[in-house]
Amino acid sequence: MTSPPEDQPSLIGEHDRDAAVRRVQEAYAEGHISHQEMDERLHRVLTAGTHAELAPALASLPAESADTTSTIAAAGGRIKRRGAWRVPRRLKVESAFGRVHLDLSEAVIEHPVIDIELQLGTGRARITVPRDAVVDLTGLHTGWKDTRYDTPRRSGPGGPRIRISGAMGYGRLRVRHARR
Repeated sequence: MTSPPEDQPSLIGEHDRDAAVRRVQEAYAEGHISHQEMDERLHRVLTAGTHAELAPALASLPAESADTTSTIAAAGGRIKRRGAWRVPRRLKVESAFGRVHLDLSEAVIEHPVIDIELQLGTGRARITVPRDAVVDLTGLHTGWKDTRYDTPRRSGPGGPRIRISGAMGYGRLRVRHARR
């Protein structure tokens, strides 16, 4: 196998393009760029054919985060977090059967976007989010019962964005905003 000549630009593959799209979307979700700038950068990423054409779309964006996913797992029983616990950027909760209760109302949230992945077999799950949080449930798949989400009457600006994804078998997820 021969390497391409040095004067020929290197073409980007789908993996590189997908990673660039994720990086631009994360920069927007974390508030580093505006919606209009995200649209412009995504257009550049999707139309780029070489690494040299891709580089300007990623210029001045924060470096990719190397944060890891924290996992809370139990085969059965209860998973419970409440009080002043530190919420990681990415949290995965796994339970074959049992109850899950995550209370983020008094938690230490250091990231503007929190991803919570639920992998639950049977049992209920309840997540209490801060009063000013924005909740996104589009990535969650439920098998038996629909999710109950009590939307706030009023929400203040500047709260964290909490994206809940994953899969639930038999059980129900209830998401509510803290009252105080």
